[in-house]
Amino acid sequence: TSHYKSYFSLLLLITSYDYGELIQQSLLFYEAQRSGKLPSDQKVTWRKDSALNDKGQNGEDLTGGYYDAGDYVKFGFPMAFTTTVLSWGIISHENAYIKANALDDAHKAVKWATDYFIKCHVSEYEFYGQVGKGELDHDYWGRPEDMTMKRPAYKIDTQNPGSDLAAETAAALAATSIVFNNVNSSYSQTLLSHAKQLFEFADKYRGKYSDSITDADEYYGSSGYKDELVWAAAWLYKATQDDSYLTKAEDMYDEFDLKSNDGSFDWDSKATGAQNLCFYQKQQIKVKYYNRVEEYCDYLINDEKRTPKGLVFISEWGSLPSVAMASFICLEAAKDGHYTNTYRNFAKEQMGYILGDAGRSFVVGYGNNPPSHEQHASSSCPDAPATCDWDTFDGTQANYHVLYGALVAGPDSQDNYEDIRSDYVHNEVACDYNAGFQSALAALYDI
Repeated sequence: TSHYKSYFSLLLLITSYDYGELIQQSLLFYEAQRSGKLPSDQKVTWRKDSALNDKGQNGEDLTGGYYDAGDYVKFGFPMAFTTTVLSWGIISHENAYIKANALDDAHKAVKWATDYFIKCHVSEYEFYGQVGKGELDHDYWGRPEDMTMKRPAYKIDTQNPGSDLAAETAAALAATSIVFNNVNSSYSQTLLSHAKQLFEFADKYRGKYSDSITDADEYYGSSGYKDELVWAAAWLYKATQDDSYLTKAEDMYDEFDLKSNDGSFDWDSKATGAQNLCFYQKQQIKVKYYNRVEEYCDYLINDEKRTPKGLVFISEWGSLPSVAMASFICLEAAKDGHYTNTYRNFAKEQMGYILGDAGRSFVVGYGNNPPSHEQHASSSCPDAPATCDWDTFDGTQANYHVLYGALVAGPDSQDNYEDIRSDYVHNEVACDYNAGFQSALAALYDI
């Protein structure tokens, strides 16, 4: 690997951060995103039951799951990716969750999603991938408890396939089945059964989900399903130890030429995650996968452009979640003993930027001068029956409720950032934004 280079100014104060507290707060963010009937142990008590009439096209119960971001659409594709990444962090760094006294809440966080996915899987080759229409939802600013707009449900089936959506959900269910294997074996087996069926659906009836669920195309349009098929097969192998899934993953990896991916890892791009998952198997390193992960991390460390204050700048949209997700990938490589200090130092540096080394915190409710005007409707609203509408959105007041643990999208390439509600590019929050962030925190806390 190339020599590790730090671009941080020596003038910056390098602080140690309480990763355990941050894990707890990130889990509170997921509680704030819950849709449906809330449980009696809900800690985020300013949220109440909402969207209790979410139904499928034939009246199926589709309550539950997570609101996507600062809005109230339930987009299944990024929700499934969020669940897979959270489960990966729990599996790989369970000790960190135990040390943070957060393991039970972590289990509840992923189960909130998988309970919903089971409801959405209404028959073998039929799966609901979205509830709520983007335009109708985004025309509304207020509490989710007060919504009156129509919330149509959209599905994939044999005539309208969605291999990427079905495969990513299979990956999420397979990963979460590992989380629950020694906690609730019956539930674990239920998850695995659905995962196997959804993977078969994804593989047998191929197509992009956003061609079938066209409303999602504007918000989470898929670039293709090949990476999700490999990713799902790798997770099913990890969950079952059935060699046929490993063979499937490796054969499809070669068939689809995934080694030539661009290296990004996010809701739409899973190849780097699949390479990381595949490189260590049966007590052996598979060099062709590991080399790609190493190239990815080395490129980030040595060659990717950086902001003046040292943030590795991967994407204008979600600059901080992008680097948090990348940090998690490299931390997983480090966990298996490869360039451990180099990769851990890189991740610690980048997470330090997020948490305050650059002069402010980008996590709501944590650290120095954290965001307080993040674009998030429910936390912006005062408690009922007070009015909450577009005047609330336009106001300069801080959000009424503190959305603890939420990671905002982050600054531009010159470290510029304004804490204003209207800047959805830099100041929105989202479930997938926190997934890599939380799992990277767990990896750093797992010492």
